[in-house]
Amino acid sequence: MAMRRLKEVISDLQDFYLLSFKGTIGIFRRPFYFRDTVEQMDYAGVGSFFIIVLVSLFIGMAMSLQLSAELSRLGLKIYTGKVVGISIIREIGPVSCALVFTGRVGAGIASEIGSMMLGHQVDSLRVFGVDPIKKLVVPRILSSIIMLPVLTIIGNVASLLGAYYIAVFVSNQSSYVFWTSIRDVLVFENVFSGTIKPFIFGYLIACISCYMGFTTKGGSRGLRLTTTKAVVASIIVIIISDFVLTRILLYALGFSL
Repeated sequence: MAMRRLKEVISDLQDFYLLSFKGTIGIFRRPFYFRDTVEQMDYAGVGSFFIIVLVSLFIGMAMSLQLSAELSRLGLKIYTGKVVGISIIREIGPVSCALVFTGRVGAGIASEIGSMMLGHQVDSLRVFGVDPIKKLVVPRILSSIIMLPVLTIIGNVASLLGAYYIAVFVSNQSSYVFWTSIRDVLVFENVFSGTIKPFIFGYLIACISCYMGFTTKGGSRGLRLTTTKAVVASIIVIIISDFVLTRILLYALGFSL
């Protein structure tokens, strides 16, 4: 039983890596489905804008409130902006936006492709000579890679504005000191560390969600299970990859531990 399960896991990983590889190569090969890519960008980007801004705004407000309360005990309230800025730009912004993106876009990708599998629409594409990877996977990978970094930048701005409101209007800190602290943390190391992650997160979310969608079987119950698995697997991979990327980036950018 254990060997059978191990073989299934290895087979699933092989299929996932193969789909991811074909999807990546398909970005640079004809035909290019520009209209499908734009539609997916609209779904992933514009459709996720409001929830990303809302979640990021309150994350920034909560962080600023907690840090102001703790740092004021140590007489270090003026460092609220610096600590919030580094935390949001490097870690919390990219991860929180990726998790929200997973819940909305990743689940949508898995359920949409899963429904097409159950309705034999993917088989119909093959009959007409259309490669499902090029038609379905590549536009979703491209849209995720493009839109998640954009949404992360917007979310970071919303978080910093929320943190500013709490720091200045609730904790009575200096507006000039807060924005000076934010400006000081906008150095290459911090910005690069927080910008490179969304590209990788977007790629992983799209590949996992597409793969889970293609493995859908068993009717509506199977569709529910694959959608749930896509979200759970994406969340786990995001958290693990965030740690790995953080370790690599800290070493590459010369941070001492």
